[in-house]
Amino acid sequence: MKSSTSTRNHKPKRLKRIIIKSGIFLMASVFIIFLSFKLSPWPSTLLIRYAFNKEARKVNKQLEKHVPNGIQSIKNVAFESNDTDSKLDIHYPSLISSNKKKLPVIVWIHGGGLISGNKNQVENYSKILASKGFVVVAIDYTIAPEAKYPKPLHQTNAAIGFLKSNAEQYNIDSNRFIIAGDSGGALIAAQIGNIIYNSDYASLIQMIPSLRKEQLVGLVLHCGIYNIEDMRMEGDFGNFMKTVTWAYSGKKDYKKVPIMKTVSVTHYIDSFYPPVFISAGNGDPLLNQSLELAQKLNSQQLYVDTLFFPKDLTPALPHEYQFNLDTEAGQIALERTFEFLKKVTE
Repeated sequence: MKSSTSTRNHKPKRLKRIIIKSGIFLMASVFIIFLSFKLSPWPSTLLIRYAFNKEARKVNKQLEKHVPNGIQSIKNVAFESNDTDSKLDIHYPSLISSNKKKLPVIVWIHGGGLISGNKNQVENYSKILASKGFVVVAIDYTIAPEAKYPKPLHQTNAAIGFLKSNAEQYNIDSNRFIIAGDSGGALIAAQIGNIIYNSDYASLIQMIPSLRKEQLVGLVLHCGIYNIEDMRMEGDFGNFMKTVTWAYSGKKDYKKVPIMKTVSVTHYIDSFYPPVFISAGNGDPLLNQSLELAQKLNSQQLYVDTLFFPKDLTPALPHEYQFNLDTEAGQIALERTFEFLKKVTE
């Protein structure tokens, strides 16, 4: 029979073994997590996606009180039957259901850094735009890394083609298309505009545009990315952009994917481009992207309307400031957007 002293001596040894095993397991887990962040864009993407989607839902909810009465919606219309991500929502003034009047159409491409977001997150903003006499179509596309570039461009082009083919059914004036977007969606919109107006650029991406030049009357670009080769890649924002380019290209060094050069649409704009409205907040880390694009368009003597704010404006206007209609800046952006839309559609 073992003595009580012997039993007591074994307890510290067992506890020590448990602590050692737990420590080894913890270190192995930390190493595996660290390695996963180094070998794949997925871990960082999922963390960013969670945060972005949470904020986007909140912003959309806050816009609900600004939505006027008299807006109807047709939701989750499939524009490509073999692609579950290819869905769109159509918002329009109720009056056109009875008078069958054809209206200009705004195709809105949601933001989310190309790795998050969906059409539902811009639903209330789309309804606000529709209240001013537009058919507004919010589209979905496959975000990264589930899909790589240039799939979202092909999906957007397909959505536009679907709307053109079904213009009569949805009271759309097929000769008055506006393509619009925010953040990553603004990049896609800017590229689609160039694909329609620039056949050489379309050939590089191997796309046949769904619209003729004269059918696209304007672009609305809020807080977008337009030149990834001139992005700041240090600090927290740089780490975010590294995740985005890795997820979107499929390579940790996106420069090893030749077609990724075409993402920097600013480099491919020549003397033909649709009329465009560009805006970004003075505190937006992407502000220089909008300024550079506007400068390029002005240098080509193309029609560009801009809304920028003083550098010293406080509090500084953040990325996607235009969705906050509880601020004066957000209201100004909406008013200026409507002024541009009226000018290019009348």
